[in-house]
Amino acid sequence: MSRTWTRWMPAAVAALVVAGSATWAGSAQADELPQRTPDEVLTMLAEYDVQPFSGEFEQSSDLGLPELPSDLPDSGGDAAAVSSALDTLTSDHHGRVYVGGEDQFRVQSFDTFGERDLIADGNQVWAYDSSDNSATHFTVPQGQTRQHPGPSTTPQALADQVLAAVQPSPKLSVRENVEVAGRTAYALVLTPRTEDTLVGEVSIAVDGETGMPLRVAITATGQDHPALEVAYTDLTMSAPESDLFSFSPPAGADVEQVTPPQHQPSSTAKKGQHVFGTGWQTVLSCAPGAVDVSDSPLVNQLTTAVDGGRALSTDLLSVLITPQGQVFLGAVPVERLQAVA
Repeated sequence: MSRTWTRWMPAAVAALVVAGSATWAGSAQADELPQRTPDEVLTMLAEYDVQPFSGEFEQSSDLGLPELPSDLPDSGGDAAAVSSALDTLTSDHHGRVYVGGEDQFRVQSFDTFGERDLIADGNQVWAYDSSDNSATHFTVPQGQTRQHPGPSTTPQALADQVLAAVQPSPKLSVRENVEVAGRTAYALVLTPRTEDTLVGEVSIAVDGETGMPLRVAITATGQDHPALEVAYTDLTMSAPESDLFSFSPPAGADVEQVTPPQHQPSSTAKKGQHVFGTGWQTVLSCAPGAVDVSDSPLVNQLTTAVDGGRALSTDLLSVLITPQGQVFLGAVPVERLQAVA
């Protein structure tokens, strides 16, 4: 996997594994909408057909992660990857999304490292990172489909992953209407029917006119504020300029050409990864040797010794690293990871 694609992965993993929780204070200024049952609002969300639009979004995170140590040496390798992942999970981010015609989108994400762009125009896909002027390009094989609108940093993509992951069916409810990016929305709440998860509930603001997910908030069990929230702050419901979906690498860019597999995997797990359980209790694992913990001061300071290895426990996500370098993670208690391991 290229380093450019790797930098998109922490948020994607969080969205897939978390698959679940949140509540926010509803806006008392939201206009009235026709009364709908939770199932009707869920149907609106599930049947939403992406139309051209552009907008700005914000991601905020408060996972209860320990503060990053500032006195550790820059050892690169796994330590650098862990630092990058933790920055993505703990820092606030903002960006823009543009959706045009069929298979056209562009997502710009701005953070402490610079600007990252993911651009798709038909079967041509580019990922660009301004921090090191690197780009990755690949052509989607004929017959394969791709979800709109790109990485899980947008409300749309995160809502799609939540709906695909939360099985068995959660408890549904609808709270007071909210206003997001100037649009009135239903506040759909999904609550796990099991206690074997760190997820409290997932709240999705569903646009009252289109069914578009405008905000997704995830709150851990026993917490009052979202641990992860992605929301649009501005929306324009019209087609963006077509030149936004054209991309040419800047001069001097390090360009990597990638050949994707001809057939999409039948499971969410990639090669060397395994999925245990379903829904709220899902645990992901990678093959032994994925992480070298023998000489990693950062990993050792962030984790605690437990039976079976070293663990990182947060409000919403638990990670277990075995002595063999195998990683288990999920929105579950550490004890669940130890049992799976």
